[in-house]
Amino acid sequence: MTSSVVGKIVYSCNIIPTNLLLVNMVTPQTSWRTMVFMKVTSWNVNGLRAVIRKDSFLPVIKALSPDVLLLQETKATEEQIPEDARSIEGYTSYFSSSRERAGYSGVSIYTKRKPNLVTYGMEKDVFDQEGRVITAYYNNLSISNIYFPNGGQGPERLAYKLEFYEKFLEYVEKLRKKNPVIWGGDINTAHEEIDLARPKENEKNTGFLPEERAWLDEVVGLGWIDTYRHFYPHKTGAYTYWDMKTAARERNVGWRLDYLFASPDLIHMLKKVTIHNTIQGSDHCPISVEM
Repeated sequence: MTSSVVGKIVYSCNIIPTNLLLVNMVTPQTSWRTMVFMKVTSWNVNGLRAVIRKDSFLPVIKALSPDVLLLQETKATEEQIPEDARSIEGYTSYFSSSRERAGYSGVSIYTKRKPNLVTYGMEKDVFDQEGRVITAYYNNLSISNIYFPNGGQGPERLAYKLEFYEKFLEYVEKLRKKNPVIWGGDINTAHEEIDLARPKENEKNTGFLPEERAWLDEVVGLGWIDTYRHFYPHKTGAYTYWDMKTAARERNVGWRLDYLFASPDLIHMLKKVTIHNTIQGSDHCPISVEM
């Protein structure tokens, strides 16, 4: 394989993506399919450096011990993360940060098994400036971590969020033509009325608007499995986000904004899903799926 480097972009002649950074071109000796167990955990940390300062990061990772950890809203570049949190024993980490605003957005993946390939973005430059998408490719599985935009800063931002939704769905539909896929993160929308504590009061608020929810209808209609609802289709009070300004967590006045979706070919491998709602450190709590 030959490759050329232009700035921070690495192009490979036999891997087609044109504007994505390609790293770690290694081939694991075994695939995820041959493993007896795999756990994927997603967590919007609302500032990774802040969670580290609260001593809420390394203890949580040690306790949950995910095979793949997806972090959203890291609000930092890789260089700004302390070494002991960037290089956790047993994990390889990858970071994508915003190129538009410092201390904003950002996603990262920590993985016990080195991927064959990691890409940053969706090949849509207008949507790749804020560090919102990172995807790891293994032998028989792709895992994509996304921090979807919030639509609460006015009509233009809502339009951006909805267009981002559509472009991401195009992107992930292409992914699953090649391999089974797990994708998730902070979607910034509650799907059904049971996914937030006060649906009637929020019908006209971003995060529960009909057009936002319609996109999740489309996702499910295409066969993607909402892993939490797969196991708990009617469970109420199951939230992943609470407004810290109103002490909503103590009263469990929350929203289920964080999801892990699986492609239909993984349905028989799904074993367990957990909302870790007792874990503190952020206004979101982690979620995990086990296969």
